[in-house]
Amino acid sequence: MTPADAHRILSEADLVYSAAEVASAIERLATEITARLEDSHPLVLTVMGGGIVFAGQLLPCLPFPLEVDYLHVTRYGQATSGGELRWMVEPGNEVAGRVVLVLDDILDEGVTMAAIKARLMAQGVRECLVAVLSEKETGRAKPVRPEFVGLRLPNRYVFGCGMDIGGAWRNLPAIYAVKGL
Repeated sequence: MTPADAHRILSEADLVYSAAEVASAIERLATEITARLEDSHPLVLTVMGGGIVFAGQLLPCLPFPLEVDYLHVTRYGQATSGGELRWMVEPGNEVAGRVVLVLDDILDEGVTMAAIKARLMAQGVRECLVAVLSEKETGRAKPVRPEFVGLRLPNRYVFGCGMDIGGAWRNLPAIYAVKGL
């Protein structure tokens, strides 16, 4: 995608949540996560690459000891719809016996997150919780339900706050929906 294409898409997009609304949702999530995990010394795993923006905003709001690591698994790559699941990087930290909190930008169909949870459980985690900045309301059953959800999204193609369109606009502080998708 060229910069001109990216700017055109943004200029035509619909604002779904403003930067202030996103920040408020992250503050609320931090309060909910703290209440549940403050005494568990969890391992927090960020799903790359979309989860990095969410993690970067959420982690400083968690006032308790934790460890941080990441994993990278994708079904999308540069595509706009899911394909075959590919594991790029597994966590470097030992997960067996740990309370694990997985952070991601969006729960769409839930296939990727279900695979992540299954793999972590097979590796012996004590408890695996999921926090997502956003969950898309698809109208279909999902194989996994996150314990913590910041924002509910319409069933449209969205970008910003870690979510991209053709590799662009993960860095936006607000969430937008593409016209026509």
